[in-house]
Amino acid sequence: MAKILLRKKAVQERVGLCISEIYRLMKLRRFPQSIPLGERVVAWDADEIEEFIRSRIAAREERAA
Repeated sequence: MAKILLRKKAVQERVGLCISEIYRLMKLRRFPQSIPLGERVVAWDADEIEEFIRSRIAAREERAA
């Protein structure tokens, strides 16, 4: 099955974070790393973004328990 790659705007809309926060979390290794597609173009693996979202939901549920 082919991987789906999401460009910056789609990632921002999906996770609800501004790009500076995404890059800050990437630097801390707390957000999926981008995939270079060209000299000034990057994308993210859609499965990794979904896993990031699931992990945030799981963390919220753990705090509530």
